[in-house]
Amino acid sequence: MHVADLVFGVCLLAGGALLLLTLVLDDIFSGVLGAIHLGFDVAGVSPAPMLLGFLAMFGIGGLFGLHGLGAGVTVSTLTGIVAGLLGSGVVFGAFKVLKQAESSDTFRLEEMIGSTGRVSVGIPANRFGTVLISFAGGSHNLTATADAEIAPGRTVKVVGVAGSNIVVAPLPLVTNEGARPDA
Repeated sequence: MHVADLVFGVCLLAGGALLLLTLVLDDIFSGVLGAIHLGFDVAGVSPAPMLLGFLAMFGIGGLFGLHGLGAGVTVSTLTGIVAGLLGSGVVFGAFKVLKQAESSDTFRLEEMIGSTGRVSVGIPANRFGTVLISFAGGSHNLTATADAEIAPGRTVKVVGVAGSNIVVAPLPLVTNEGARPDA
């Protein structure tokens, strides 16, 4: 095994693994890669994934140059650089598309007053549970409190906000009692 094989292989494995973690575990892993962030973005995309894409593709290109083309280290390095630039461009395009697909709509809890939702985790009286509410184009599972105990599955209405929690009240149960059979 040549030193070039080792260098290209490590670049491929390290760059590829870190790029995959960035893509799959972005929220968790972005804090770790925040140290790589250079204080600027390239058209809204952090340079960290692009550098990792370059690194992984540099490794692939270098190994391809050595073993696929049977070239020497210099030509394999140049092949790796070209592949790295292409890989960085592909990663830029992919992350740009993902960034545009993210919702930028923000809202305040006060805007939810009057909305209805369904209790997902029961709410003991004057304690906390959770409510699932569809609002602003998304589903939100929020911590909620109420004056009276509310069972899971019950429909509730947001009547207020208490800090970072919503205050809910149960809606009347709808029954078929008294309805005409032909209705």
